[in-house]
Amino acid sequence: MTDPEPDEPVLRVQDLRVRFRSEFGMVHAVDGVSFTVAAGRTLGIVGESGAGKSAVALAIVGLHDPARTEVTGEIRVGGRNVVGMPERSVRSLRGREMSLIVQNPLSALHPAYTAGRQIGEAYRAHHPRCTRREARRRAVEMLDQVGIPDPQQRVDDYPHQFSGGMRQRIMIAIALVNRPRLLVADEPTTALDVTVQAQVLDLIRDRQRASGGALVLVTHDFGVVGRLADDVLVMYAGRVAECGPVETVMGRPQHPYTRGLLAAVPTLDGPIDADLPAIPGVPPDPVDRPAGCAFRPRCPVTAQVGERCGAEIPRARTVDGRHRVACHWSPPGIGEQQ
Repeated sequence: MTDPEPDEPVLRVQDLRVRFRSEFGMVHAVDGVSFTVAAGRTLGIVGESGAGKSAVALAIVGLHDPARTEVTGEIRVGGRNVVGMPERSVRSLRGREMSLIVQNPLSALHPAYTAGRQIGEAYRAHHPRCTRREARRRAVEMLDQVGIPDPQQRVDDYPHQFSGGMRQRIMIAIALVNRPRLLVADEPTTALDVTVQAQVLDLIRDRQRASGGALVLVTHDFGVVGRLADDVLVMYAGRVAECGPVETVMGRPQHPYTRGLLAAVPTLDGPIDADLPAIPGVPPDPVDRPAGCAFRPRCPVTAQVGERCGAEIPRARTVDGRHRVACHWSPPGIGEQQ
């Protein structure tokens, strides 16, 4: 393996496509997604359930089952292409160069092993000469770093002895124990209450800033994106609908889908008894997507564009700087720069 170039982003994804077989046919989970994440930056990937967010996350860390899943394109972590890499080589990167924080820590943590043992095993996997005593000391250090009280005592507790928020902190400790340059967090706070969610998000942000690494945050919540992300990528039906700096995309959204998602976010200054607007319809069947733009059946502006929406998949065009949108419709005052 060669060392990455100095200017190489921590993560570069190019034309990523993920397909897997189901009893109903071939599922096109991800269809031509591209993006980069530089050191010290956070990318939020947002969209409805079924948009392909988690499929992207699993592809990045090489956790798709190769027996039933076809992954093509490029996923370069520190300059090394994960796609097509032997499993043994991917395993050597996973945990050391890149790590994953999953949505449900209770199902990810082993109920029969203590928190300290599970953190220590993750450390020893990439430090084979490390003794058990050294691994335990490292586990205590990590529990302290993620805010677990009395880490010297809690290191010997089992997952069921921790609250949901504490279990997620243990998962963060496991993910960060080897100081990876890339952290992928897949809906890390969905199962937590609002107060604990804020604490965990702050912890992830602080640890990422301290390490100077890159963070990919997968979520359905634009509020979480606004709180943590530098850039945002909006996905719909396995494709990129809109992407760019978070303040630009959330402040001046150009895709009708992005506008619909943001309109459904409650605000403190809105009427208390007002119903939030919802995007009509449901996402398309990933086995049998409609021709042209996948959002067309739900889009409020299709009639303004005409037949092009039903015949042609929209290409991403630059709106302003790094702000790009994949839509045939252009809001008033927005140029058509390609």
